[in-house]
Amino acid sequence: MKVSVLWMALVAGLACPAAGAQSAAALARVDAADLSIEKARARTYPGSPLKVVQNLPAGVNYTRQVVSYQSDGLTIYALLTVPTRAAPKGGWPAIVFNHGYIPPEQYRTTERYVAYQDAFARAGFVTLKSDYRGHGRSQGEALGAYYTPGYTTDVMNALGSLKQDRRVNAARIGMWGHSMGGFLTLRAMVIDPRIKAGVIWAGVVGDYQQMMTGWNNRPPASIPQRVLNLRKQAVARYGTPAKNPSFWASLSANTYLKDLGGGLQLHIGTADAEVPPAFHEALSKQLRAAGKPVQHYVYPGDNHNLSRNLRVALDRSVAFFKGRL
Repeated sequence: MKVSVLWMALVAGLACPAAGAQSAAALARVDAADLSIEKARARTYPGSPLKVVQNLPAGVNYTRQVVSYQSDGLTIYALLTVPTRAAPKGGWPAIVFNHGYIPPEQYRTTERYVAYQDAFARAGFVTLKSDYRGHGRSQGEALGAYYTPGYTTDVMNALGSLKQDRRVNAARIGMWGHSMGGFLTLRAMVIDPRIKAGVIWAGVVGDYQQMMTGWNNRPPASIPQRVLNLRKQAVARYGTPAKNPSFWASLSANTYLKDLGGGLQLHIGTADAEVPPAFHEALSKQLRAAGKPVQHYVYPGDNHNLSRNLRVALDRSVAFFKGRL
């Protein structure tokens, strides 16, 4: 299965082309300082009870439903799976599933990451894949992950919503993230150290200095110039990471690795054309320096979706969560 990832570059922040005054007003309010980890920690993320929107054909041993939850006053849609057998005492372990970049206007709740989510659902985990704001039917503007906190907020409220669900053991929740979703997973784990485990595939896990200087992909023509300008806007206001390192460090999850409450497992292919493998190498070293457990898998010749080693990577990921949740 091929997942459409394309380019997730920092300069764009993965935005949906939304014309008009509403989009312009939203961009005018963007302030990179709002990405501060400390600001994120000061907020609450209650989520809401998951509301069933649509029942889908069941998996082999689990139900599938499109659900919705609340985040920043927005209705966010998601794909929920729940095992069909009797729940263990205390509830099921759960995984917040953070997808990578898909053009928001092309995104559909049920069409991407099917095999990935299925692997965890079959293994006895509740899974919740958030659509993020502006994706598919979710409300709000899709302004990206790297210069605005909206997607992080949506992920944190997905976590809060799962904690409210009586079928879920709130003390046994982890996160899985691919590409941009890896960026969100790492941020979420330093914001809330109660997240017990994280698995990141081909993640955008460099700090801002690395992302601005070591990421050379070219953005697709579909991304509006006003969104491409988000990086320029941030640099004009706060300077570059080299000139203002303390500011950019305050935004980066890499600065707060000592606060992680759970272990990480990393997967990357050496032929990844979207995310530099060096991002994973650097994070692995940073985690070890911080005294945090990490498993770091590198797949020679494999691509951004680990297509050649999909089953191996999924099996390793499932085993990791089973051992920690």
